[in-house]
Amino acid sequence: MAAVPAMKAEEGHPKVGALIRARRRQQQMTLMDLGESAEVSVGYLSQVERDHATPSLGTLAQIARALGVSIDYFIAAPATHTALTRASERNRFSVDGSSMIYERLGADFPGNQLSSFVMTVPPGYRSETVAHEGEEILFVLEGSIMQRLDGEDMVMNAGDSLHFRGNRPHSWSNHTDQPARLLWTGTLALFRSTARPTRQLPDKVKTGTPKPAKNKKMVKPMEKR
Repeated sequence: MAAVPAMKAEEGHPKVGALIRARRRQQQMTLMDLGESAEVSVGYLSQVERDHATPSLGTLAQIARALGVSIDYFIAAPATHTALTRASERNRFSVDGSSMIYERLGADFPGNQLSSFVMTVPPGYRSETVAHEGEEILFVLEGSIMQRLDGEDMVMNAGDSLHFRGNRPHSWSNHTDQPARLLWTGTLALFRSTARPTRQLPDKVKTGTPKPAKNKKMVKPMEKR
């Protein structure tokens, strides 16, 4: 595959954490506000904003929607406007600070519901635990990964697949010494320009007024890779 190296932040270009923090403050949101809206734990968000953790593409999409922007606000990923992509021509990209490499397959057009990527998972990589809307299909193209779903660990080798609802807590890791390549397809909106905040914040928040606790599934931090 003729590939472009994973993108890195340009000299002087803000990292993902700094961009999230700046946008959050611009929206006058606290870490708790953002965590509740994106369904990501405050502790994990704090790590991301301080560049102590790097979110997966899916988690970054949840954060972007909560902040009312497209994921393109945080990373420069090649757009796919046509139905056909060539293996020898697809560009590769990554979230700044992450060793995960993505190849975008899905195209944008009115009414599309699917997102799809080929993901290269380096040896030793561990994702954060996530739970979100929609459904996912995972197919192992090369290598082997350890998939964790609802607390159950399963080894997936080349040719294995898994179809599940995104609201079931899940994560994955590469426990081998070789890269793994996965085909991921799901209904989670990632690059759609229709991204909107999942809830509207009031113009003013009264100080001293406690907010009711909400029981939500949150993204849990994992060690940075």
